[in-house]
Amino acid sequence: MNKKFGSIWLVAALLLVIGVMFYVFSGLNTQSKLTYSEVIDLFEDGRVKSFSIKGTVLDMELYPEASKPDQSAAELKKSFQLPSLDLFWHDASETINAQRKADKLTYDIQPPYTPPWWMELLPFFVVVLIMGLLWVFMMNQMSSGGKQMGFTRSRAKIVDEKSKATFDDVAGADEEKEELAEVVDFLKDPRKYIELGARIPKGILLVGPPGTGKTLLAKAVSGEANVPFFSISGSDFVELYVGVGASRVRDLFEQAKRNSPAIVFIDEIDAVGRHRGAGLGGGHDEREQTLNQLLVEMDGFGTNEGIIIMAATNRPDILDPALLRPGRFDRQIMISYPDVRGREAILKIHSRKKTLAPDVSLSTLAKETAGFTGAQLENLLNEAALLTARRGKKSITMQEMEDAFIKVVMGVEKKSKVVSEQERKLTAYHEAGHAIVTKALKFTDPVHQISIVPRGMAGGYTLTLPKEDKSYASKKEMLDEIVKLLGGRVAEKLTLDDVSTGASNDLQRASSIARNMVVKYGMSEKLGPVVYGSEHDEVFLGRDFTTQRNYSESIAAIIDEEIKSIIDTAYNRAKEILIKHMDILHRVVEALLEKEKMSGQEFEKFFIEGVEQEQRLEN
Repeated sequence: MNKKFGSIWLVAALLLVIGVMFYVFSGLNTQSKLTYSEVIDLFEDGRVKSFSIKGTVLDMELYPEASKPDQSAAELKKSFQLPSLDLFWHDASETINAQRKADKLTYDIQPPYTPPWWMELLPFFVVVLIMGLLWVFMMNQMSSGGKQMGFTRSRAKIVDEKSKATFDDVAGADEEKEELAEVVDFLKDPRKYIELGARIPKGILLVGPPGTGKTLLAKAVSGEANVPFFSISGSDFVELYVGVGASRVRDLFEQAKRNSPAIVFIDEIDAVGRHRGAGLGGGHDEREQTLNQLLVEMDGFGTNEGIIIMAATNRPDILDPALLRPGRFDRQIMISYPDVRGREAILKIHSRKKTLAPDVSLSTLAKETAGFTGAQLENLLNEAALLTARRGKKSITMQEMEDAFIKVVMGVEKKSKVVSEQERKLTAYHEAGHAIVTKALKFTDPVHQISIVPRGMAGGYTLTLPKEDKSYASKKEMLDEIVKLLGGRVAEKLTLDDVSTGASNDLQRASSIARNMVVKYGMSEKLGPVVYGSEHDEVFLGRDFTTQRNYSESIAAIIDEEIKSIIDTAYNRAKEILIKHMDILHRVVEALLEKEKMSGQEFEKFFIEGVEQEQRLEN
């Protein structure tokens, strides 16, 4: 602290000296906007009432102009820096003497100011003083390694006791917690492992999609082991100044060693741990220096120092191989999306401090939120609580849960948006087409809700929810998904004899699925189980610049034909379904135009009644 305050006083003294020097040597700007000829004209025109000369500065007091008798005193005072006293007297002496004799002019002449000898030496002494203070300041910074300015000090934050988590705060990751349990045991009792000759993993890399709880798991390990937890982001190492990142890495590990046993957690490590030499030219930049220092530090401490490095990333494919070798990040723990039981457990944890109504079923909500991460589930409960408060209720009901779910998935409802009757009708046929095709297909998820009220970027939506969690998609499921996506476009064409841009996203998704089926999943009968195209990504240039095509033009033509065949077949299937159930389509549209929304149960009732009526007509 004393060094820190000493540096502050040095900076303050330096600023004070500069300010004093500026004040002493920056006199008032006495040069007027007048020109020398204008000054002489003022004397010859008899406008000067009195003047004084001090050195070479001429101060004048003027008579008011005839056209401006109400001029202020400030306007009647002028100053001018004379180029030469001899020149001035030569040009104006006769005029001045004549006006003085006529009692129209008075003046006062003072000898020029002669500064003392020490004033002439003052600038030299000030410059020397400033240079001396700068030298002392720089030496002080160099002696402390530059840490007083904070450039090379690690930005790691130590998590306090109040914010520490435990394994009880983590749900939906039972196997991951088991993997980390031995790390906790090692931090509590490292001697047991060392005596047996066992080596605990030096580094643990948590890999998984965003929001799955990687950071929370790292905090839980720290809370369970009750050791200091240093948290830092990968981007905090890299700085504009060369060498700062490497110095911050050294400082981070020094702090961890002083507080051993401890956990060092680096979030988003891909910001500093990318492949070396993979950019344009493969230069040795500041980021690579930081990575080199990190590699040295991770391999530099012994097994008995009690320091464990944990890191998180959702891009393990771009990390440098040296980071992933045994002895560094020698254990990788994959954290995936939680299953239905995990989601229910996560909902229970995040609803501890929330008041839930008796009708709230977390198990039902867990089934509806397939594919949600822990962060999304927490956000869902928070949105439900906000909706409850907005509606003036005391507890969160299932209705708020459902509304919050739709809001999180589809966006904010835009009831105030003005929509023409023609657009409402088009949207109703589009969404009803999706719903009816979905219901008629075998391998699609059931309809949960239909709406023609704009939400987010969509003019309407048909929300389907999976019956169960899925890890894979079959060919039949993907084909049915394409048919479902084309149902809206087909309904527009059949009923309105026109198509709109509202199906652009559906067409894009359908085309993407069809292309992946052909070139990525080997589901084409003509091309067989072969993958076409390279998935190699340049870690700096990105996917768009490094797309590699490893097939010929003739194969490319077949790929295009196969994709078009899949889309055309799906389009015809959707057309057959909607032509068969045209009466149901019109009934659903009428209900949507009247109510704007329809639940899955209501749609199911419409569909069953329509099918029964169709069967009666056929018989």
